[in-house]
Amino acid sequence: MKKILLSIMVLLISSSWAQATKEKLFPVPYPPFSKKDIFPCMNCHEGLDRNKKVRKLKDMHEEINVEQHGDRWCYDCHDERNLDKLRLANGQQIRFQESYILCGQCHGNVFEQWKNGIHGKRTGFWNGEKQYLLCVHCHDPHTPRFKAVKPDPAPIRPDAHKFKKNKH
Repeated sequence: MKKILLSIMVLLISSSWAQATKEKLFPVPYPPFSKKDIFPCMNCHEGLDRNKKVRKLKDMHEEINVEQHGDRWCYDCHDERNLDKLRLANGQQIRFQESYILCGQCHGNVFEQWKNGIHGKRTGFWNGEKQYLLCVHCHDPHTPRFKAVKPDPAPIRPDAHKFKKNKH
């Protein structure tokens, strides 16, 4: 009986958390899309069969290569019935402006940091209206890790002239 009650409590807590997250929409700008600006997806995909086979994409999507994001495929995140929507693990459709919910399913600790303004960029007022950038404003959802960056040289000290050797 205790196991059943515990299971019910866990289910209620997780579903209420998902509902609370869904209800509290964060003010975000519209997400950036591909360089080819081929959104909405259904303009091209309407009436086409959905090929669920994992493969190298070509034609309009050859630049998409799901690297460093685990064993994922298009329909793990994109809704196969309506490609203009994202799909949560429970099958629920969400808008691209709510992609933080999708990312938060696997990256819960970063999602909490994002909501609290620790991770990502947030603008606005300390105790007033805020605007959050989506994960995809900084991370390519298909290759989310940042590429290696060569560091800039150290800044020059204002008193560096004192440390130069005399060449006389």
